[in-house]
Amino acid sequence: MIHRIAPDRSLAEPSYLQMLRKLSALIDSGEIADGESLPSERALAGMLNLSRVTVRRAYEELRARNYLETHGRAGVTARTPPRLTPRLGRLKGFTEEMHELGMVPSSRLLEHGVVTDRTLASLFGRPSTAPFLRLVRLRLGDGIPLSREVAWYDLTAAPALADWDIQGSAYHFLSERCGIALSHGEQTIEAVMSSAPESAVFEFTAPSPCLLMKRKTFSKTGQIVEYVEGTFRGDAYAYRLTLNLDPPA
Repeated sequence: MIHRIAPDRSLAEPSYLQMLRKLSALIDSGEIADGESLPSERALAGMLNLSRVTVRRAYEELRARNYLETHGRAGVTARTPPRLTPRLGRLKGFTEEMHELGMVPSSRLLEHGVVTDRTLASLFGRPSTAPFLRLVRLRLGDGIPLSREVAWYDLTAAPALADWDIQGSAYHFLSERCGIALSHGEQTIEAVMSSAPESAVFEFTAPSPCLLMKRKTFSKTGQIVEYVEGTFRGDAYAYRLTLNLDPPA
């Protein structure tokens, strides 16, 4: 196993990041089993002819991502981090998704304000001076930061949102308080590296793989009422799709 995690010193990528990438891949694949003991920082540094600081940085990042546990004198053990596997295919917000997964949802409001933006107004099909509620929230499941979400809501269609206390589900508020019936959403998913603000809230020490989800949510009248860009930590999510085989033509 040791030769599998040895960094390639001819690469520009820092040695601790190479170790982080290789160790997390081995744990994800099961080649390093859940609960398996790993060498101490000092021992692994000696085996790989690296500084202890380099090994410590890799181990600290792995602990932050729930790949390692330290038990005092018992040493370091691998931990297979839990993967959230929500199903795609139905319009639902973060709160409902967490409930489906048996987790307790919560949010931390990072930014809140009413804004005007020409590009955003064009996306919503509104005049350039139209107001939008902009929210930046950290979304948590069972207290674990899972997503940094930036959302915009059309205050022309739903002016009551300006007084929303940002508690609970936005979709519930739109339905119950604004009288807006939602119809469907259009969502894309792409792989990205975490930005500096995302790395900070996820407690990453370096940019890390994430999933960027962009969603437009439509009312039954065909109007876009919400646009969301949510960055989900890649070490926690594995989305599931059910693919049906069409009958032969």
